[in-house]
Amino acid sequence: MPKDRPPARRDHVDDFLDTLDVPGLDPVVEGIVDRIQGLHRRFRRSLEDTITEHGLSSGEYWTMSALQQAGPPYRRSPGFLAARADLSSGAMTNRLDRLEERGLLQRLPNPDDRRGVVVELTPDGLEVILKALATAAARESVIAAALSDREKTQLNDLLRRLMVRFEDQERERGEH
Repeated sequence: MPKDRPPARRDHVDDFLDTLDVPGLDPVVEGIVDRIQGLHRRFRRSLEDTITEHGLSSGEYWTMSALQQAGPPYRRSPGFLAARADLSSGAMTNRLDRLEERGLLQRLPNPDDRRGVVVELTPDGLEVILKALATAAARESVIAAALSDREKTQLNDLLRRLMVRFEDQERERGEH
């Protein structure tokens, strides 16, 4: 252990694992799974707090994020947004209506299809989503500060290996 790091503290998962007496259960694997699930819940709660602080619903945040990720001019088709959010076109229309009423996005004629429209972030919408994304990133950085840069890289590599294994299994089962 590096000299600049204190010994690892116990967490609630350690206490839980101490109570388990299940034949065939690997406490190390159980600890990994329980900690990933606990971190997921906490990251999700932190993001929900951020979204609320910026006056958005979760669905609005993800819709605006998809537009921001498109890059300038921050446009997507309503169909793309609905598919990405796994929503019906009617549900997406309602979401877009609310965001448009608030001046966060606008609908424009599709330059490639006279019958269609595209959805574009307004300058106000871009400002709101960039502030929300920056707040989320700052909160994540505070949490990740518990790790050194080397540890962050190592953890990222290990989590990637787990993710690749899941993705491979999903493809084998035809889920992907």
